[in-house]
Amino acid sequence: MLQASVSGTVIKSSLIEPDGGVLVDARVPESERGSKTLEAELLPKVSLAKIDVEWVHVISEGWASPLKGFMRENEYLQSLHFNSLRMENGTVVNMSLPIVLAIDDETKERIGSSKDVGLVGPEGDLLAILRSIEIYKHNKEERITRTWGTTAPGLPYVDEFIIPAGNWLLGGDLEVLKPIKYNDGLDHYRLSPKQLRNEFDRRRADAVFAFQLRNPVHNGHALLMNDTRRRLLEMGYKNPILLLHPLGGFTKADDVPLGVRMEQHCKVLEDGVLDHETTIVAIFPSPMHYAGPTEVQWHAKARVNAGANFYIVGRDPAGMGHPTEKRDLYDPDHGKKVLSMAPGLEKLNILPFRVAAYDTAAKKMAFFDPSRSKEFLFISGTKMRTYARNGENPPDGFMCPGGWEVLVKYYERSVTEEAMPAAASA
Repeated sequence: MLQASVSGTVIKSSLIEPDGGVLVDARVPESERGSKTLEAELLPKVSLAKIDVEWVHVISEGWASPLKGFMRENEYLQSLHFNSLRMENGTVVNMSLPIVLAIDDETKERIGSSKDVGLVGPEGDLLAILRSIEIYKHNKEERITRTWGTTAPGLPYVDEFIIPAGNWLLGGDLEVLKPIKYNDGLDHYRLSPKQLRNEFDRRRADAVFAFQLRNPVHNGHALLMNDTRRRLLEMGYKNPILLLHPLGGFTKADDVPLGVRMEQHCKVLEDGVLDHETTIVAIFPSPMHYAGPTEVQWHAKARVNAGANFYIVGRDPAGMGHPTEKRDLYDPDHGKKVLSMAPGLEKLNILPFRVAAYDTAAKKMAFFDPSRSKEFLFISGTKMRTYARNGENPPDGFMCPGGWEVLVKYYERSVTEEAMPAAASA
């Protein structure tokens, strides 16, 4: 385990090497963009959906290092069956989710024998070149069962992006012609792994602990994050930095939208629940699979590439309710157990956190005490959303007032927007 540097030396936060030793950057240098774009215009074209662009973003900035593009078949099979990739030197890196590009029969025919293709975004703009391509069969059932452990209907990512997808997968090395931007007012939060590592260096961090979330931050989350920093200080670190890293790609329909979550996170910092000086809030551009212990490995691995050497994991990470039965899809303890054993993640320090709940006696979020379990109230994400949607306040001390106000206003707007079509058709 890495310890704080000797006094007087420059502390570097490059505490953990990216997978493969080098951070992938598949973005074409500005000086070469013109010539590469002209070349791309002459190549067979493959149209990308919004979800594919999110994966281009992820690959291009090095979140999936050492992956340099969409997976070819040998990488796909290793990811699908081993949750890892074996490097040429024999070392193993974690890669638990297949990162692939599906195409249909018509696109396959159009590509023909070409070795390279141009990738076109949803708006018709040329985004990238895919080099030295390989086309192979897309066995959807195998992919779904090995990634999610079930073929039950109602898995959000499966229903939206895999079942309707083409029957072929297209792999190759990416050359991205321009940085991926969303122009949604949040691009300044989308820091690449390289930018994050530079920011950790600027802040002279000697430990970086990442917290992945797709929900608003309540005071229980803050308790966990602040307690983690306390534990790291007790271990001898001098300047642990929190990477508060909400997921910014695809999420299911009933999750709180990214823009609302980012506004809420900012209020948490403004209200002093988390410390500005020791917290970095940035967006992780990956789509969400809701694939439980398989996906949590991806979430942890990507943070290694961003420079985090500690990862906080809690109950049922990346999980969801079973789509057809009244139970959790995954065992809620398996995520943290799998992370502690996952191939290729041995260099990452996993920090399982204690369960936090609302202490009705103390009127605040606190660590659960089994000896007085009746005094604790568990407020689920569903219950929290119900409070906000109905305009009700949660118990005092559950969430900072500024953060709660953001959620209430969001749900007020949602209710109004839902009522408008009904009124128009009446």
